[in-house]
Amino acid sequence: MNYTDFIDYLRYEKRVSPHTVTAYERDLSQFFSFLQEKLEIYQLEDVQTEDIRAWVISMLEDEELQAKSVNRKLSAVRAFYRYKLKIKEISHNPTLVLRAPKVPKKLPQYVDQKDMAHLFEDVPFENTFEGLRDRTILELFYATGMRLSELLNIKTQDIHLQDNTIKILGKRNKERIVPFGNRMSELLTSYMENLQKKFNEGTKNNYIFVTANGDQLYPKAVYRIVRKYLDMVTTIDKRSPHVIRHTFATHLLNNGADLNAIKTILGHSSLAATQVYTHNSIEQLKSIYKQAHPRA
Repeated sequence: MNYTDFIDYLRYEKRVSPHTVTAYERDLSQFFSFLQEKLEIYQLEDVQTEDIRAWVISMLEDEELQAKSVNRKLSAVRAFYRYKLKIKEISHNPTLVLRAPKVPKKLPQYVDQKDMAHLFEDVPFENTFEGLRDRTILELFYATGMRLSELLNIKTQDIHLQDNTIKILGKRNKERIVPFGNRMSELLTSYMENLQKKFNEGTKNNYIFVTANGDQLYPKAVYRIVRKYLDMVTTIDKRSPHVIRHTFATHLLNNGADLNAIKTILGHSSLAATQVYTHNSIEQLKSIYKQAHPRA
């Protein structure tokens, strides 16, 4: 069963990355070895859906691969069959009705409430413009649950201190208005006053969060800021801006906020995207139950 023409097609016509070419070549080699050695199938036209399903099951059960890895290998086989059908070397595609293994959803990681309190109440921030900027970024992430891209694009006119709200431009250019508390309002007031003093003529394009030169702050810099300070208060694996978004939503839910309200604040298009945070709350309930119930 020949697949070198498909590999050449990927390499020279589609110009996919060398890493992808190598992975597809390895996956197809494993697939055809299974067909020949385990099922004694030597002709491409003889391969049926159940044969490919048997290969998938063998990887899940015998090789104990994770569903995500199996799906990646299956993607190579699907692409191969689409190509062979396109050049009319086969008359049917046995992968069309094949279901991919379900990848279990990972619960979003979040920082404990006491650790976030420790960050803002005990961790020292430098008494400089950059120190105040960093603190404002971290507190704004936690106060609003906004995304990194949304934070970077905030301009002076988007912040309304008179009613403690901020206009956020989200995915697909959808605008939403998000409230924040008095503590955040005081911090933003202080930061914007310092911003005005440092850049008398205003920052470029009126962006709120900028570098020392007044240029719009860039994603890598914010990642460094977030990681630097989260490293001081938590040992969770992921320490990124999106983790603070998860933290914001989880803490709201744990403290009794309505799921639909959280959905609106986060800018989710459907409730299903927000419901993942209920699992975190259930895990917290289980933990509390185990600690408190005499027969747990």
